[in-house]
Amino acid sequence: MNLEQTRFNMVAQQIRTWSVLDDNVLDLLYKIKREEFVPAENRAMAFVDMEIPLGYGQVMLTPKMEARIVQELHVKKTDKILEVGSGSGYLTALLADRGAHVYSVEIIPELKAMAENNLKAHEITNVTVEQGDAARGWPKHEPYDVIVLTASTPVLPDAFQKSLYPGGRLFAIVGEDPVMEALLITCVAPGEFTTTKLFETSTAPLINVLQPSRFTF
Repeated sequence: MNLEQTRFNMVAQQIRTWSVLDDNVLDLLYKIKREEFVPAENRAMAFVDMEIPLGYGQVMLTPKMEARIVQELHVKKTDKILEVGSGSGYLTALLADRGAHVYSVEIIPELKAMAENNLKAHEITNVTVEQGDAARGWPKHEPYDVIVLTASTPVLPDAFQKSLYPGGRLFAIVGEDPVMEALLITCVAPGEFTTTKLFETSTAPLINVLQPSRFTF
């Protein structure tokens, strides 16, 4: 089976069946080659419905999750985007294609370098990859039109919502095993937000996430 047939099968069997039906998003999956952002030793798994190890305890999200995130955020060409967790740079590349500029923050230096190298190889220039800990917010370039957390957080810090422009959208996976929910939070007016529960899922938390307060006896 050739590469493009395998990509087609991924889109048809995994992504479309997970309610990703926006033709612009589907076209993007053919345009930006996912396998070129996967570490060489795991490239054979590029189209498999699984999280792919990147090293350092981190993973690429599943293909259907990446596509669903891009669809739900309705990214526009004028959007300034914050991505928390660069990983290999693949979701960064998808967001950059749809938006004006992506500020992607990665806490692990080796993954920051991986993302930068992958983006450079694909001549994607409207991205700034920064090293730092953005698990509790990244006000440096706020306000943002779009914010994406690429791993889960037990509690969602208020800083992210406060960093949104009116009309801005935030995607976050919130909770702890066994119950995590993917949320789309929209700033409808200054200080006012609506929350849409998209689906239940489970993925590893960001490093240094905000922890819920625990009862002690």
